[in-house]
Amino acid sequence: MGEGMVNDEAIMPYITSANIACGYHAGDEDIMKRTVELCLKYNVAIGAHPSYFDHENFGRSEIDLPPGQVYTLVKKQIQLLKEITEESKALLQHVKPHGALYNRSAKDVLIAKAIAVAVKDVDKDLVLFGLSGSHSIEEAKKVGLKTKSEVFADRTYRDDGSLTPRTQSNALIEEEEKSIQQVLQIVHEGFVTTVSGKSISIIAETICIHGDGKNAVQFAKRLNEVLKVK
Repeated sequence: MGEGMVNDEAIMPYITSANIACGYHAGDEDIMKRTVELCLKYNVAIGAHPSYFDHENFGRSEIDLPPGQVYTLVKKQIQLLKEITEESKALLQHVKPHGALYNRSAKDVLIAKAIAVAVKDVDKDLVLFGLSGSHSIEEAKKVGLKTKSEVFADRTYRDDGSLTPRTQSNALIEEEEKSIQQVLQIVHEGFVTTVSGKSISIIAETICIHGDGKNAVQFAKRLNEVLKVK
């Protein structure tokens, strides 16, 4: 959320938490403030969505930064949103890295640790959202953070549990029923079918839908309905 898309408010009634861009890949302080207000209006938990400084590529191109620089850029973004939430008498609940930074953290121990320490140094009570089974979750737990293992409704998986890169044609799930079936399989059976057809174990504590997806509103609405029923 907060990435300048027109459908933010339309999605809000169907979600329980929002990851708000902090200006480094999209959005700005005014958009952040408006998105926080939407979260308050719809009783949606607020999270920071820090990224590489990369407006040109929407934060989805990897930038090779040392852990110290990653720590600094993540901490600055979280602090900015935290200041905005405090002004609005709102609570910042969680942090979820965005895009290429998220994927790097999942596979790189040192980057995962840098992000985890940055989160803790801003507020030890923040929850870190990270890719299920990844270094992101492991390193956050090591520094004493609460975590939520994240799975994806609109992305496909590789055999090692990583997300299929967006550079590949089969990276996104754009069919509503396919998305629903993947989520239900993960939630109820504890595994996901990879692009090669392999079944791998996976832990689901929070489910991600990308707000910039062309079917984001409908996906959110249908998943909300199905998960309440199932």
